[in-house]
Amino acid sequence: MYKSCLSTMETLGSTLTSTYAQPAPTPTNFLPAIGTMASSYRDHFPHYNLTHSLSLPWRPSTYYKAASNSPTLGPYCTRSQRVRESTMLPFVSNRTTLFTRYTPDDWYRSNLTNYQESNTSRHNSERLRVNTSRLIQDKHQQTRKTQADSTQNLGERVNDIGFWKSEITHELDEMIGETNALTDIKKRLDRALMETEAPLQVARECLFHREKRMGIDLVHDEVETELLMEGDVILCCQERMKLCLDKAIAQLASDRAAQHELEKDLTDKQAAYRIDDKCHHLRNTSDGVSYFRGVERVDATVSVPESWAKFTDDNVLRSQSVRAASAKLRDEIENLLVVTANEMWNQFNKVNLAFTNRIAETADAKNKIQIHLSKTLQEIFQTEMTIESIKKAIKDKSAFLKVAQTRLDERTRRPNIELCRDTAQLRIHKDDVSIAQDGAHMRDLEH
Repeated sequence: MYKSCLSTMETLGSTLTSTYAQPAPTPTNFLPAIGTMASSYRDHFPHYNLTHSLSLPWRPSTYYKAASNSPTLGPYCTRSQRVRESTMLPFVSNRTTLFTRYTPDDWYRSNLTNYQESNTSRHNSERLRVNTSRLIQDKHQQTRKTQADSTQNLGERVNDIGFWKSEITHELDEMIGETNALTDIKKRLDRALMETEAPLQVARECLFHREKRMGIDLVHDEVETELLMEGDVILCCQERMKLCLDKAIAQLASDRAAQHELEKDLTDKQAAYRIDDKCHHLRNTSDGVSYFRGVERVDATVSVPESWAKFTDDNVLRSQSVRAASAKLRDEIENLLVVTANEMWNQFNKVNLAFTNRIAETADAKNKIQIHLSKTLQEIFQTEMTIESIKKAIKDKSAFLKVAQTRLDERTRRPNIELCRDTAQLRIHKDDVSIAQDGAHMRDLEH
C-alpha cells in the first residue's frame, strides 16, 4: 500500500510537504487521502524539512494536467461500489504552500553568485597549483642540498674516525709490545723468587739441625748469627721481590685493561667506520635503501663530537700513562734482580766462613770432653739404680693406698645415722691422703 500511494503521488507531481496541513480523514477501504499518507510518513520515517529546489518548476502544471483528465482517484479495490468525496485528492489551490517563492532577480543573483564563486575557486585552485609546483621544486632542491650536506658531513666523519682509528692502532701496538716486555720480566722475577727458596730452605735446615745440640753446645755462636742473617736477607729479598711481583701483576692488569679499552674502542671505530663509509656512499639508486617507519623518532645517540673525541683521546692518554708506568716498573725490577742477587751471595760467603771457624772450635772441645766421658757414664749408672729404688718404693706404697681407699669406700655404705664421722673415719682419711702425697713425692723424685 505504501509503495502504491507513493507512486500515485509522484505521478500527480505533488510534493510530500504540500499535504502535511490537511486533516487526517477516517480511513476506509479506499485509497486514503493525501493528508493520511503524509501522517503515515511521519509515523515511519524521520521528518526532514524540504527546501525549495531550483530544479522544480514554479507551478506544478503536471498535477493540473492529470487532474483535468482524471479529477478523482480510481477505486483501490473492486469491493468498493463508489468513491466517497472525502477520499478524493484535493486540488493544489486548496493546499497550503509551505515553501517561499523566489523572484527572477533572486534567480539571477543566485546564478551570478555561483559564477563569481566558480571564478574565485578556479583562481584559488590555479594559484594553489602554482604555489604547490613551486613548493615541490623548492623542497626538492632543499632535499638535494640537505642530502649533499649530509653526505659531506658523513665524509668528514669518516675521515675523523679514520684518524682516531690510526691513533688507536699505533698506541695499541705500543701497548702490546710493553705488555709483552713486562710479562717477560715478570716471569724472570717469578723464577728468581722461586730460586731463593732453596737457599732459604738450606739456612733453615742448618738452624733446625743446630737446635739438636745439647747442653752448653746449644750456643748462640757466630754461625747461628750468620745463618739467621742469611735467612733475614733472603726473606727481605723475597719480600721486595713479592712486592715488585705484585706491582707487576697489578701493572699487567692495568696494561691489559688499557689494551682492552683500546681494542674495544678500535672495534667500535672499525664498525662505525664501516657503517659511516657505507652511509657515505649510499645514493638514491643504491641497493638496500628502504623505508624505516619511526626511525627519526628514535634518538640512540650517547655522545656529541666533543665528548666522542675526548673519549678516544682520554683512552690514548691513559694508555700512554700506563705504558710509561710499566716501563718504569721494568727498570725497577731489573735493578732489584741485580741487587738481591749480590746481597744473597755475599751473605752466603759469610755463613760458609763462620761454619769453617766453628767446626774447628767444636773439634777441639770434643777432644777435651772425651776425657770426662767415663766418669759421666759411671754417674749415670748410679742414677739409674736410684730411680729403680724409687719405683720399687712407689709400688710398695700402692698396697697401703688400696687398703685405705677400700675402707673409706666400704664405710660409705653405713645406713642412716651410722654414717658417723668418728675417729676411725678421720684416721683412715688421713692415712689415704698421706700415702697419696708420699707416692706423688716419690714420682717427683723419679722424674
